[in-house]
Amino acid sequence: MAKPSLPKQMRKVSDKALLSRIENGLELVEAALLKATEHTDPIAKVTARHLVDAGGKRIRPVLVLLTSQLGDYNNSAVIDAAVVVELTHLATLYHDDVMDDAPTRRGVPTAHNIWGNSVAILTGDLLFARASQIVSRLGEKALTLQADTFERLCLGQLHETVGPQPGEDAVDHYIRVLADKTGSLIAASAQLGAMFADAPDEYLEPLTSYGEKVGVAFQLIDDVIDIAEAGASGKTPGTDLRAGVPTLPMLLLRAQAKTDAAAAELVEFIDSGLEDDAKLAEAVKRLREHEVAEQAYQQAKRWADEAVAALAPLPDSNVKSALKNFAEAVVDRDN
Repeated sequence: MAKPSLPKQMRKVSDKALLSRIENGLELVEAALLKATEHTDPIAKVTARHLVDAGGKRIRPVLVLLTSQLGDYNNSAVIDAAVVVELTHLATLYHDDVMDDAPTRRGVPTAHNIWGNSVAILTGDLLFARASQIVSRLGEKALTLQADTFERLCLGQLHETVGPQPGEDAVDHYIRVLADKTGSLIAASAQLGAMFADAPDEYLEPLTSYGEKVGVAFQLIDDVIDIAEAGASGKTPGTDLRAGVPTLPMLLLRAQAKTDAAAAELVEFIDSGLEDDAKLAEAVKRLREHEVAEQAYQQAKRWADEAVAALAPLPDSNVKSALKNFAEAVVDRDN
C-alpha cells in the first residue's frame, strides 16, 4: 500500500511533530478503509474499492485526526471515526456522479460509466451501510451525529436538484446547499475528532461552526477555480460553466444582468451554448475578467475568515494554528 500524502492544505503547518502524527494516523485510516471496503461478494469487492483505490485528498479524515490532537488522540475510535466520514463522503460521490453524469472522478472513469447507474447507486448505498456499521460501534452520540449529517447531505442534494423556490434568493439558496452538501460532513469530521479524543465539550461548538464554514469556502473556491486559467490542478477551465452547473460567479452575473446590459449580454452569450471549445474559452476568459469573479473569491475568503474566527474560544496551541492555516489554505489552493 502506497503511503498516503497529506493534502496541500497542511503544507503551511510548521509543527513537524504534529504533521508526523497526522501522517501516521492517515496511514492507519488508509489501511482501515481498505479493510472496510473488503467484500466477499465478487461484485461489491470491486465496485466498493473503485474510488478508495483512486486516492483523494482525504480532507475529512485529516480533520478528524487534526482535531483529535486537542485531546487524547492515540486511540482506535479516532481512526474509526475518520473512516466513517471518508466512507460517507465516498458514498455521496458515487451518487453525485450518477446525478451529474460525470465522466471521471479522481482521474479514473466514474463507476456508473463502468458498471451502469444501478450498480453505482447500490455501491454508494453499500458504503453508507458500512459507514453505519462502523459508527454504530462508536456509541449513540456518534450515531446521532452521523444520522443528522446524512439527512443534511440528502436535503442538500434535494434542494440543489429542485432549485430555488419562488421568491427565494438564488445566492442564499446556493449557500444553503453548500452548507448541507459539503459543510455538514466537514463539520462532523471536526466534531468527531475532538469527541473521541475526549477533548473538552466546550470545544465542540466552535469546531462545528469552523467545519461548516470551511466547507462552504472550499466549494466556493471551486467555483473560482472553474473559470481560472489552466493550472496545476489539471482541470479543464469551464467544465462547470459548459455543463450549466450553478456556480457563484454565474449566480452573481445573472443577478447583475437584471439591471446591467453588459452582464445581460454575457449571460446570453453563455446560455447560447458552449459546445465549441473556442467559444468556451472566450466565455471563461470574459467571466474570469468580470467583477463577479473577484466578488466570488471575496465571498470564499470571507467564509474562510469566519471559520478562523470561530476558533477564538479554543486555547492557543499548535493545533489551533494548524486549523487556522488549513482554513486560509482553502482559498489559496489551485485544485
